[in-house]
Amino acid sequence: MNADLLAVLEYWEKEKGISRDVLLAAVQESLLQAAKKAVGPARELRVVIEPKSGDIKAFAKLVVAERVISTHDQISVFDARRLQADAKVGDEIEKEVTPTGFGRIAAQYAKQTIMQQLRKAEKALIFTEFKDRVGDIISGTVRRFERSDVVVDLGKYEALLPNRERVPTEEYQVGERIRCYVKAVEQTAHGPEIILSRADPRFVIKLFQLEVSEINDGTIEIKGIAREAGFRTKLAVYTRDEKVDPVGACVGLRGQRVKNIVRELNNEKVDIIRWDSNIRGFLTNALSPAKLKSFEIDEATKRAKIIVSEDQLSLAIGKRGQNARLTSKLTGWQVDIEAEVIVTKGFEEKVAEAVESLASVPGITREQANTLVHHGIGSLELLMQAEESDLADIPELAAEAATILQAARDEAGRRTIQVGETETSG
Repeated sequence: MNADLLAVLEYWEKEKGISRDVLLAAVQESLLQAAKKAVGPARELRVVIEPKSGDIKAFAKLVVAERVISTHDQISVFDARRLQADAKVGDEIEKEVTPTGFGRIAAQYAKQTIMQQLRKAEKALIFTEFKDRVGDIISGTVRRFERSDVVVDLGKYEALLPNRERVPTEEYQVGERIRCYVKAVEQTAHGPEIILSRADPRFVIKLFQLEVSEINDGTIEIKGIAREAGFRTKLAVYTRDEKVDPVGACVGLRGQRVKNIVRELNNEKVDIIRWDSNIRGFLTNALSPAKLKSFEIDEATKRAKIIVSEDQLSLAIGKRGQNARLTSKLTGWQVDIEAEVIVTKGFEEKVAEAVESLASVPGITREQANTLVHHGIGSLELLMQAEESDLADIPELAAEAATILQAARDEAGRRTIQVGETETSG
């Protein structure tokens, strides 16, 4: 009786869920190699394990012969009839050839091989069970670290959370329970491997599907997602049912739904945006609450240039350009955000404009207009407020002071008449 072997089989069957028949087949295959070494050459050697007792026996098929030339392949008629009464020359007789102490020897010899065979059986079960669970969210316990990768205990099996699928702002502790997205089940040189992720955007989508019943039943559709794991996610939602507010449904009563998701994401910011088929509306929603002034849309290259006021630029672009970058990912458009350019007139330009304005008055020359402006009289209104003595104090204008003022009065009168006529005709 091999109690140790039975204990191993029972452990693997209960803890790993591998059927006893599969285990026995794997063990028998490995023990066959041990039997060949212990028994020596034998024709059609096979090994049998008694399921209840754990006894290990070896059998060989021998050919009945009148004269035995090779004891490894043949058996005499006399010995054959002791096993089978009607045996005759040429028949095949199966005979037990188990050597003394073979159970202990075989178990020791085959220990490593047995474990390898059992691991193969376990890995086959992993692939069968998890190949249809890609896209699900599962819970597990952090078991250990392999460099920057995290090994997660799922109960019967272990899975891998690679460094590339980790959230850069998260730190995990051994024994900590975490939820992950099943990204893939990959066949590697060492067998199937369950690949988990917490950084994949589909992790956030799945969380919303689990939390928001309207998404799960198809009332609300997720049109797009852009994520920088650990920092910010933008989610575009849409519904054909006018009675349902897609953004409000995802936020939930008092924001409870989105709070649950943000808590799972360790306070990562989540922007829920109403999707719009019109790119201007979609960009406006995606960049809210920043106020946009104008758009330049190039449909051919899917490029949008957005102009905002100076005080809205940092809000629209976001910290380190994150808001603009996520908006580009979400919409599929190249988004360029620029501040509005406000042209401020220089002093010289203002002087030139004032000179031109006064020189346009019939009766006032450009030289006179230039002198007036440089003495602080830069408009017709200011000139109308001046006295003749004020102009007489300016040497260049003293002789023409009365003429200039009369020209100003005539122009003011004409403009008053024109305004009156315009209001009457209106």
